[in-house]
Amino acid sequence: MNETKPLAVVTGASSGIGFELAKQFAEHGFDLVLTAEDGELHLAADEVRASGAGVAVEAVHADLATQGGVEQLYRVVSATGRPVAAAALNAGVGQGGAFVETDLADELRIIDLNITSTVQLAKRLLPDMVARGEGRLLFTSSIASTVPGSYQAVYNASKSFIQSFAQALQNELKDTGVTITSLMPGPTDTEFFHRAGMENTKVGRQPKDDPELVARQGFEALMAGRKKLVAGSARTKVQGLASRVLPDSVKAVAHRRMAEPGSRTSDAGR
Repeated sequence: MNETKPLAVVTGASSGIGFELAKQFAEHGFDLVLTAEDGELHLAADEVRASGAGVAVEAVHADLATQGGVEQLYRVVSATGRPVAAAALNAGVGQGGAFVETDLADELRIIDLNITSTVQLAKRLLPDMVARGEGRLLFTSSIASTVPGSYQAVYNASKSFIQSFAQALQNELKDTGVTITSLMPGPTDTEFFHRAGMENTKVGRQPKDDPELVARQGFEALMAGRKKLVAGSARTKVQGLASRVLPDSVKAVAHRRMAEPGSRTSDAGR
């Protein structure tokens, strides 16, 4: 790696928003350490490497839903001997369906990946940033963090945790030179809904935002030191504004109509 370039870390980088965030970093002259657990990671790393002029990209195949996977990633980052200028903690997973019917193992994996790994990796990266008096950390939260997630109960709750966690760190670190940014996309055109088993829902089939747009807006917010950003289309930004004023009971009903299994072809959930 070229030690004259800043170093960034991106998790969940094999596809979707994470992949597009990695490309943003590369295009702006960052060397990168990327991680994901699936076989698409190395192909993604090749494309990210090609998108930046002379940037170095290292791919780490690791399951961040395990503590060992997080430590594996951090060992690779530490072995570079370089400070982490920025990190995008983006890895996450969802699961649709009624809570009383879904598999407990799937729900616990959401917690392990979306919450536990994020806290663990932030714990590893932030002390060095604070000691240097500089650094940028992006959490991929979601507009779902503001909505009671009927038929996505654990996923939405996991994003509510991330949102609260980010806001707490913003206050704790406000005088350190380290910035914390919460990226809050709406439904985005990624593999998320397929992997979450939600293709038979209204939200699974509705038009979605371009992940490149979400990532570009998120990168710009990170570089500007913004605290949070509802990213994506104008439609998503309106949803974000509405979510600030609507009662939770109303938001829960609306979410049910979009996420209930079978809602793609029926009015179930009214």
